[in-house]
Amino acid sequence: MKVSDSLFKWMVEIRRTIHRTPELGFTEHETSALICRKLQELGLDYTAGVAGTGVLGRITANSGAKTVAVRADMDALPVAEETGLEFASCVPGVMHACGHDGHVAIALGAAALLKENPPSGNVLFVFQPDEEGTGGAKPMVEAGVLNGVSAIFGGHLDLHYKTGEIAIKPGVNTAFTNGFDVEITGRGGHAARPHETIDSVLIACQMVMQIQTIVSRMIDPLSPAVITIGKIQAGTVNNAIAESALIEGTVRTIDKTTRETIFNKLHALAGSLTGFYNAEIKVTIHSGYPSVVNDPGMYEIAKEAAILAAGREKVIEFPNPSMGGEDFAFFAQTVPACFVRYGSLGNTNEHAGSAHSSRFDFDETAMITAAGFMANAVTMALKKL
Repeated sequence: MKVSDSLFKWMVEIRRTIHRTPELGFTEHETSALICRKLQELGLDYTAGVAGTGVLGRITANSGAKTVAVRADMDALPVAEETGLEFASCVPGVMHACGHDGHVAIALGAAALLKENPPSGNVLFVFQPDEEGTGGAKPMVEAGVLNGVSAIFGGHLDLHYKTGEIAIKPGVNTAFTNGFDVEITGRGGHAARPHETIDSVLIACQMVMQIQTIVSRMIDPLSPAVITIGKIQAGTVNNAIAESALIEGTVRTIDKTTRETIFNKLHALAGSLTGFYNAEIKVTIHSGYPSVVNDPGMYEIAKEAAILAAGREKVIEFPNPSMGGEDFAFFAQTVPACFVRYGSLGNTNEHAGSAHSSRFDFDETAMITAAGFMANAVTMALKKL
């Protein structure tokens, strides 16, 4: 199936409208309303308010037919946009810096294609809130959106690949994500009398530097792992030693053994510094997203659909999982699934910033290949199921 010029124009208008009015996770009210209007334009049934702001669109063949789902996330990020685009964010401090505006347009484009070329079964379009925050996929699964669904497909715009390419991998695709906090409580005091204090800032600095040795010296180099410290908070003035400090970071791993080793080492490091500095150090590990694992059967269908949409020479099989997180994993744990990457680096955005940056942008023509792929994948899956 191919995206016509008029359909592409329609998709671009949708993407740019959403981009101008970005909304954070579980507050995507305007985005949800727009999706409902567009589904109505296509003559499709829909349900709004699923797991908060989620929307479900439907193409129904008959009650006895198999159902295949398409997922699109729709939330933005707390980033101040600096792209200079004519359709840049009108919401201060909020921006579509990861392409979810494009994902919504792609799913709606696939819906238009499948409406014109009805498949042999039912299609469920899952517009999911809050992929970037605490995660909206799990609440949607818990709400029963995949009941009766036989398979689900998802994708993500990716500047690591050129426009028109589709990257795909069997098996594990993304890392398991865990956040962690380190709360350090020392004893505050005057900067001129450090011996009377327990310096939480000094301890935090020691902690950060030692954390970096966990992966570099305690983890098998052949087992992918990343620990990143994203936030340190301490102190209020320059002439006082801070009583407390907070470190926040993330751990990305592929296998369970490596993950447990890192957690154990974080706790052990905190214990050793507690004894040395006579401070109180508390490490808290937060649950994150599991790895996205592509089902073998759905992977083969997706690869065939990608070849049809992009051409064999533009279908790239990448060998190693991304260390990024993706809550599509909760859908993939529930039903057979496949997640792909849509190449979106073109001449129009060759100097754009990376995902989650204030200068992020993607080549909109990437949506042509993506929508065609998704429509093909659904059609092929329903035939084979």
